[in-house]
This record gives sequence, C-alpha cells and structure tokens, in this order.
Amino acid sequence: MTRSARPLRADAARNRARVLEVAYETFAAEGLSVPIDEIARRAGVGAGTIYRHFPTKEELFSAVIRDRMQHVVDDGYALLEAGDPGTALFTFLRSIVLQWGATDRGLVEALAGFDIDIQQAAPESEEAFLTVLGELLRAAQQAGTARQDVGAREVKAILVGCQAMQSYNSELAERVTDVVVDGLRPRR
Repeated sequence: MTRSARPLRADAARNRARVLEVAYETFAAEGLSVPIDEIARRAGVGAGTIYRHFPTKEELFSAVIRDRMQHVVDDGYALLEAGDPGTALFTFLRSIVLQWGATDRGLVEALAGFDIDIQQAAPESEEAFLTVLGELLRAAQQAGTARQDVGAREVKAILVGCQAMQSYNSELAERVTDVVVDGLRPRR
C-alpha cells in the first residue's frame, strides 16, 4: 500500500508537527519505551492520528531521530566550518556527551542501539553522523591534535560509553569525557 503524495491539510500538518514535537520531548526525557497512547495523550490527539502519520512506533521514532540527528550533524559541520579543526572534534564530542547526552535520552539510546536499531530505523541519519564524525576526526588528525590510529566508528563507540557514564553518574560524566578526550590526543 502506497501513501498519497498530496500535501497534508493544514490541521493535519499541525497535528503531525505537534506529535513529532511531543514524541521528541517524551523520548528525550524518558527514553523509547513510552507507549504511543501516552504520546497521543500528551500531544492532545487520538492514537489514530499518530497511526495515520506513523503506522508503527518505529516509524514515529525514525522521524524523530532523523530530525534530531540532523541537528547534531549540522552542529558538527558548523564546528568544522568555524576554522579550528584542532578543537572542533573535541568540542563536538563534549557536546554530544554533555549537552545531548544529558538532555536527550532517546538520542542516546538510538546511538547506542537500544530498543530500536538506528541502522534500520534511520540508516541515512547513522551514515550522516558517521560522515561528519569522520570529517571532524580527519581534520583533527591533519591538524595534529587527534591520534592517527582511530577511526570514526571507534570514536562513536567511545561516545556511547561516555553517554552511558552520563546516565550512570552525570557528575562524573564531564571528568570522564575529559579523560577520554585526552586519550584521543596524539601520544607524546
């Protein structure tokens, strides 16, 4: 069954936008286990409204994660274009852990692969994230501020570990992130 290509009515577009906003806030605060009915209640719409736009919870989550990941990717490119490749990577890593990790549980769970496989739910988002992370890493390596023997997937795995620390003990997360960042710097 294919979906119609016609544009949404204004009220349907508003409902869809409201559902995405509430779903993002809910997933960010509580993770991915919140039921669709609860998201509908918080958005002030019926569950049927959500299912018309997003037939499955995975489709709703995919739409939310694509939007959130685009913000993260845009932030990475903004840092890259700011002209200081030596610090751009480390600023990006800290923001992922300390900013996004502290406030967006759904994004953290997606990056870590909990509940919903980001590779399947939003493969283009995962690829875009790894691309910007790789570009930041290469720029830092070329500037001599990052180790040559690590790749983007390894740095992503490190990020997931630091985000787990944020969930475990937010007071230690900044210190642990600093230690990790120091470990990514070239060996002396």
